[in-house]
Amino acid sequence: MAQDDAVIGCTGVLLLGTRGTAGPGEVLVSVRGGSEAFVAWSAEPLPVGATVLVVESRGARQVDVIEWADPLEALTGDAGDAG
Repeated sequence: MAQDDAVIGCTGVLLLGTRGTAGPGEVLVSVRGGSEAFVAWSAEPLPVGATVLVVESRGARQVDVIEWADPLEALTGDAGDAG
């Protein structure tokens, strides 16, 4: 099955938590001007609601994900209270 290159590098939220090597979950990814659901695989278990980054497409609407924390959100946190 062909890779879906458009989804690589996109972020999403887990609708069903992943179980690491024990099995996949499901992720809702913002892609192509909308949101699409994919089967999500990860090396480590990730909980429902985790923000993830798609790092690989397996084709057939399956992706590999890692947990993701947007580095720009850290800049808009409590830094405004520093002075």
